[in-house]
Amino acid sequence: MKPSLGVDIEEVARFRKLVRNKRFLKRIYTDAEVTYCSTKKNSLQHFAVRFAAKEAVWKALSEAIRKSKKTVGHRDIGVRNDPSGRPEVVLPDSLRRYRTKISLSLSHSKTHVVAVALVAG
Repeated sequence: MKPSLGVDIEEVARFRKLVRNKRFLKRIYTDAEVTYCSTKKNSLQHFAVRFAAKEAVWKALSEAIRKSKKTVGHRDIGVRNDPSGRPEVVLPDSLRRYRTKISLSLSHSKTHVVAVALVAG
């Protein structure tokens, strides 16, 4: 696979209503992500940036996902922090060979979040 890039930006306010919906949370986020985001002071930013990260990763891996012929949803793409606090991607077994080839950068302001995912060739 050649190098690829995925980017997503989201408005934080959009998540105010969404995160109150338990079905939305179950469909999009892993249990660990819900726990992590819920404990943060500005939890909406954390939910929004993780959503943006999942979108960016999906875009960056879209060719690999198509080739795997497997359905990959938001919940299948996880985001966690490594021991230093840096975000890292958790992928399903069907995409395991890309785990070490993907870099993720997240940023947020009070009103917007952005995520960039880069897959090395």
